[in-house]
Amino acid sequence: MLDKVKELIGDVQSFKTTSKEEIEVFKIKYLGSKGLLKDLFNEFKTVDASLKKDLGQALNNLRNAASDKVQELNEALEEQTETKSIYGDLTRPSEAIELGSRHPISIVRNRIIEVFSKIGFTVSEGPEIEDDWHNFTALNLPEYHPARDMQDTFFIEQNPDILLRTHTSSVQVRYMEENQPPIRTISPGRVFRNEDISSRSHCIFHQVEGLYIDTDVSFADLKQTLLYFTKEMFGKSKIRLRPSYFPFTEPSAEVDIYWGLETEIDHKITKGTGWLEIMGCGMVDPNVLKNANIDSEKYTGYAFGMGIERIAMLLYQIPDIRMFYENDVRFLEQFKSVL
Repeated sequence: MLDKVKELIGDVQSFKTTSKEEIEVFKIKYLGSKGLLKDLFNEFKTVDASLKKDLGQALNNLRNAASDKVQELNEALEEQTETKSIYGDLTRPSEAIELGSRHPISIVRNRIIEVFSKIGFTVSEGPEIEDDWHNFTALNLPEYHPARDMQDTFFIEQNPDILLRTHTSSVQVRYMEENQPPIRTISPGRVFRNEDISSRSHCIFHQVEGLYIDTDVSFADLKQTLLYFTKEMFGKSKIRLRPSYFPFTEPSAEVDIYWGLETEIDHKITKGTGWLEIMGCGMVDPNVLKNANIDSEKYTGYAFGMGIERIAMLLYQIPDIRMFYENDVRFLEQFKSVL
């Protein structure tokens, strides 16, 4: 009988399974009310007294081995179940990843770049933290010039010569300093102005400014470029240019497109006129060319600039500029189908 118990101990220690059902069968076989241990302890009562010490110890070892094996197998099975619940069945097909959406400002920015790239404009970028020279002085805005008040500026307190750029025209100055004509570039980017936040204005917004410099560039070239842009961007073929003032261009103009008066929304956004202002433009002031070390006697050029938010609000009929910066998923998900 002692040999039989030792053999059963070996069987218990070598038993392996990952099945909950097989663990239960094993438990009943050894530890159940009608299991092997029950029978062996009943048989133990009839054993000669001289053998009881060794046999009793062996039976206890068998019971402990069976109990430990059941606990060990259950813990292993539980750990396996927890791992599976975390990672799932790694062999099954994965769920489709939900597609995100581009931000409307990115959509419009990319569209503007695409339109101008078709006629040879490259993209140039520059720092958002700028110095006074590139943001103001080189653009015909010397210190104490009254036109500086048109752009409420965020200055860096430790150094009043350093500021957050108020327009991407500073990028154009840097580009002219590093490149000689012919120059044909657009400068998209984020700009900052110390303005009150409302449904129509924000202290942070985005611009795209264009610059073309070459010999014999005229205002007619500028108008033709703007007409091409409005046709490609809005599908509108009627524009008008109103005289305006910008320190870095002369002459200067505001550009309007005829939006129409077909719907109630058209009446609302155009205030009943049918016309919408979309950008400013003009011929580059000779002083700006001189400041960038370009021969103003030989070269002329034009420049234009527009707010990306304003274009996006027109295209998608967005009533409040603050919606661009609130990161409301319900708002952003509307642009999933837009490339």
